[in-house]
Amino acid sequence: MVAAHVSPYGGTWYPLQQRRLNVLFDELFEGSCCRTGPCVLRGALAGLVPHAAPRYSGTVAAAVYRHVQAVKPERVFILGFNHAGGSRDVSVPNVERYRTPLGEIAVDTSCTRALSAAPFQLVPESETCDHSVEIQLPFLQRVAPTVRVVPLCVGQLGETQRTAAAEVLARVWRPGDFILASSDLTHYGTRFGCVPFPVDSQVAHRLRELDRAVLDGASSIDCGLFLDTLRKSAATPCGLQPLLLLLRTLSLMDSDTIFQQELDYQTSGEISGDFSESVSYAAACYFRKNSFEVNAAEQHELLVSAQATLERLRQTGQREVVSLRSIPAFERCAPIFMTLTYQGHVIGCIGHVFRYMPLAEAVPRLTMEVALDDPRRLPDDRIPPNINIEISLLTPMKLVRSADAVRIGRNGVYLEWGAHRSLLLPQVAGADWTTTRFLDLLFQKAGLRRQLHDDPQRRLYIFEAQVFRS
Repeated sequence: MVAAHVSPYGGTWYPLQQRRLNVLFDELFEGSCCRTGPCVLRGALAGLVPHAAPRYSGTVAAAVYRHVQAVKPERVFILGFNHAGGSRDVSVPNVERYRTPLGEIAVDTSCTRALSAAPFQLVPESETCDHSVEIQLPFLQRVAPTVRVVPLCVGQLGETQRTAAAEVLARVWRPGDFILASSDLTHYGTRFGCVPFPVDSQVAHRLRELDRAVLDGASSIDCGLFLDTLRKSAATPCGLQPLLLLLRTLSLMDSDTIFQQELDYQTSGEISGDFSESVSYAAACYFRKNSFEVNAAEQHELLVSAQATLERLRQTGQREVVSLRSIPAFERCAPIFMTLTYQGHVIGCIGHVFRYMPLAEAVPRLTMEVALDDPRRLPDDRIPPNINIEISLLTPMKLVRSADAVRIGRNGVYLEWGAHRSLLLPQVAGADWTTTRFLDLLFQKAGLRRQLHDDPQRRLYIFEAQVFRS
């Protein structure tokens, strides 16, 4: 083993002086909180993180590292790659420690030695030195000072090699470990050979649409669907191989229960004001379903807020919400649906799928909208005292290839087809419903024909919900 490797990116990509680097991190993490809110979900398993110089992508990257800090991992696998091109295996740097301006960070050498058989290959660090891995090191030192890392340089793997590597990673992974896939998203501009549309007033929106294809595909935790989604777009994520290896590894870890949460997104064009050349940065983490749930006491408070809002409406007739007390759990933005029933009949159901707002705001506001704006509301806007309230707190959406992925009673489904949108909550399905019946209702609700179930233009997503009632 070679002794500590001094990372060459200190003094070039980020400040060489420890004090200046810490000041920069203070700014980045504060900026992340301002952009995405202070709430951090528990139990993150893995993440997608960018790797540009921190002054460009660091605020976005901080959204992932705030979740790493909450995990307090003992070990982090960093899946990077060599921008200059590389081998057709997974190269493991032969190094014991890295040194950055924040000090030394240890490599888990017992793990790297165990990863020395094909498709892994132990190589001199000079063959793998790349910012896709090393730009992550000071971030990790900031949020997890005692962490050990397993740096991996992922080459151009075929499907068989990728599966073999993923099986090894899934086997050596243990609870509390974290896996980082290092990748920027679309590289737009003539220098990158990617100009699918002109630089005009719509370029930021069009870049976001390209990058949505990457994140949608990655939400599937299905390498084949991810690649199919990319082929239909002009998106150019540079860390394709690390992303694929991450997805294949997660697919071996009970992937039905894992969901991707997008945390932040920004482009260098937005930062610099110049979209003639722009690189996109995204932060996302992968969680199990229970990471998106609230506990019994929080459920009670959410229901009380909804009930109090209805009571105030009953008494005053005014649109005045009753806000929740401020705690971190209620500052989280999440997809949510509110359903009101009266004497066994639904009198309203309204929700937010992608237009997220904090739970503290969403619950009372949606309660008001359901009571007053849903066409099924009671005549004369009556608000009787015994209305039943049901809250459905959704996981993020997961892109699926077909209806075969839908589990009746467990999954809700969201459909996009052109301008058509439709969503059915899991509890809509009766005990004797088939997937066909559920999908028929979904398409009917969207104003579409049943024959479009397998249309390649449609996007089908599944999700789960934590449902609690008054």
